[in-house]
Amino acid sequence: MANHKSALKRACQNEQRRIRNKMTKTKVKNIVKDVRLAAGKESNETVLNKLNQAQSIIDKAAKKGIIHKKNASRKISRLAGLVKSITA
Repeated sequence: MANHKSALKRACQNEQRRIRNKMTKTKVKNIVKDVRLAAGKESNETVLNKLNQAQSIIDKAAKKGIIHKKNASRKISRLAGLVKSITA
């Protein structure tokens, strides 16, 4: 463990960030799963609303640096393609 006061503070900050990042990643995974499940069962309007929510959450995660921006772009693109194929 850290010996200096500043190192202890840094360790606490890293732990807080780790927990916050984990929470955001879990949120991204859950919203992606919701969109995929809704694409098969629910109405087009509901699916489009969920897609918009997913896009917002994924973009925020990328903006904060929790996931890479190209990873976020790929997730959004694949979800949009899925929804487009269902609604068309």
